[in-house]
Amino acid sequence: MGRFITLEGGEGVGKSTLARGLAATLRARGFEVLATREPGGAPGADAIRALLVQGEPGRWDALEETLLFAAARLNHLRETIRPALARGAWVICDRYTDSTRAYQVAAGGLDAAKLDALNAILRAERPDLTLVLDLDVGEGLARSRGGSAGEDRFERKGADFHARVRAEFLAIAAREPGRCKIVNAAQAPEAVLAQALAFVETLL
Repeated sequence: MGRFITLEGGEGVGKSTLARGLAATLRARGFEVLATREPGGAPGADAIRALLVQGEPGRWDALEETLLFAAARLNHLRETIRPALARGAWVICDRYTDSTRAYQVAAGGLDAAKLDALNAILRAERPDLTLVLDLDVGEGLARSRGGSAGEDRFERKGADFHARVRAEFLAIAAREPGRCKIVNAAQAPEAVLAQALAFVETLL
C-alpha cells in the first residue's frame, strides 16, 4: 500500500537532505520510494517552477503565484504522484499544499477561501504524514542555497515575510496534530533523520 509523506518548512530547513535520508532508509527496507518536490516533479510542473522561483520577488502577486502553483500541482499529481501511489509506492514530496497556505495565504495575504476552492478543484490528495521542519528564520535564510542556483525569489521576500511563513507552519501543525509532526531542524542532519523516522514508523 502506498504512503504519501510531505516535508514542509521555511527556507533552508533541510527538507531536501531529509528527503534523501528517508528515501534511502525506506528503500533499504524494500519499499519502492518516489522522492519528488514542488513546484516541479513532472515536465509541465518543472517548466512552471522556473516562473515561480526565479526573477524579482514582486514578479507575481499572491493570487498569481497560487494559480501557477495550482497548475504545477495538478500536473504533478496527474503525471507523478497519483500513478506512484496507485502502484503501491511511497511518495516523499518536498513541499505541497501547506506551503501554499503558509507562503501565499499567511505571508502573502491571499484569501484562504480561494486556496480552499482550488484544492477542491484539484482534488489534492491528503498526505498520510506531514513533517514540519522548524528552524529560526535567520538561520534558515543563512543556510539556504537557492541563490546560488538562481532560485532565490522567495528568499528575497524579507525576514518579516518568512516569520509569517514559519508561524503559519506551526499553526497548521497545531490545527492538525494527527497528520503533522514538528521536527527540530536545528539538530544535526542525523538527528533530524532519526526524529523523522520515529514518526514515519507509525505508518509501517
